[in-house]
Amino acid sequence: MSVHPSAVIAPGAVVPGSCTVGPFCTIGPEVVLGEGCTLVSHVVLDGRTRIGARNTIYPFTSIGVPPQDLKYGGEPTKTVIGDDNTIRENVTISRGTVGGGGVTRLGSNCLLMTCAHIGHDSQVGSNCILANAATLAGHVIIEDYVTLGAFCPVHQHCIVGKYAFVGGGTIVTQDVLPFSLTSSRRENKAFGINKIGLARRGFSPQRLQTLQKAFRQLLAARMNTTQALEKLKALKDDGAAGEDVAMLVAFLERSERGVIK
Repeated sequence: MSVHPSAVIAPGAVVPGSCTVGPFCTIGPEVVLGEGCTLVSHVVLDGRTRIGARNTIYPFTSIGVPPQDLKYGGEPTKTVIGDDNTIRENVTISRGTVGGGGVTRLGSNCLLMTCAHIGHDSQVGSNCILANAATLAGHVIIEDYVTLGAFCPVHQHCIVGKYAFVGGGTIVTQDVLPFSLTSSRRENKAFGINKIGLARRGFSPQRLQTLQKAFRQLLAARMNTTQALEKLKALKDDGAAGEDVAMLVAFLERSERGVIK
């Protein structure tokens, strides 16, 4: 194990020999690190935190720290992080609360850029990007393959659907549709599907065409969400592309805060 002499590792912490712990890092007694992790310097790991393999964590990041919730009374809640994440400078990830399920979770293969924040009890999927100063309030759900642009605050209890791209500076106060390109110019709007991002993820022309048709009915037609849902359900039988529409329909049906259209 490579541990700088200035690092502090509490008795009880699990740090495999394949890890590198840089200067002035602090690792609490209930922290468990996976194989091959690198803590560059000045990293704080606290609480009942479980971090998977091959994560790289940059200076002045704090993970597993107490939630910014006045109701929190020191309960033994958790933070769980997957594998192969890059967590850049000044990122903060708060542990969960009893009222919110007790676990804050980050998946695998994510990039968290400088000053990103994941609030208590939030659930972030895999293959996500949170750009500089993207901030999640408590109880937020970010599904897989989501990109949040710089300076995007997400209101508590919001859901950002799979494959969505949210433009920089967008204030998210309602659920963001899966597959969508959502951004703020004068007001928050969904501008259609995230066509470039979906193509990069291997979506076929047929899948993209079906999703574009679904979004036209949902966003452009003069129908309310209930009426649009009935139209979308007719596209659910269109093979593999229909599965995408089915996911979109399921997202709309379970949304409690309404969606950005």
